[in-house]
Amino acid sequence: MAKAKKIVEVAEEILNGFLSENDLIIYDAEYVKEGHDRVLRVYIDKEEGYVGTEDCEKVSRFLSDKMDELDPIEENYVLEVSSPGLDRELRKDEHFAKYIGELVEVSLYKAIDGEKKLKGKLKSRDDAGLKIDVDGKEITIDKEQITKVNLAVTI
Repeated sequence: MAKAKKIVEVAEEILNGFLSENDLIIYDAEYVKEGHDRVLRVYIDKEEGYVGTEDCEKVSRFLSDKMDELDPIEENYVLEVSSPGLDRELRKDEHFAKYIGELVEVSLYKAIDGEKKLKGKLKSRDDAGLKIDVDGKEITIDKEQITKVNLAVTI
């Protein structure tokens, strides 16, 4: 875990100036084991507008070159750079703060009122959990019950 965190920190440090120059930000990053592979996954975003494939390609080439120079990862790994998508997962405090008032889908370990997935407007979030408004009814969900929270995509 500490090793993965350090690798993510190195990648973020490498990217900070480059992303700023290109009007991009790091939405999230992770270094994980998936099957037999190690994956360094970086999600980039924009304050305004959408991330395109050309943005991802540019960041991927830059980060790949810099990671090759510094060589902070001993084993083979796959580098993925992408947008967090419209249905982005909310993980960090700043994600939740940015999307207060937006429609979210909350996946649960244990059903509430017979449902393991709730959709409602995000009212608040703190260390204990979060509150959402589902059809005018405020529901408080304990942090331990939540598997993940995503922005809901409405059509």
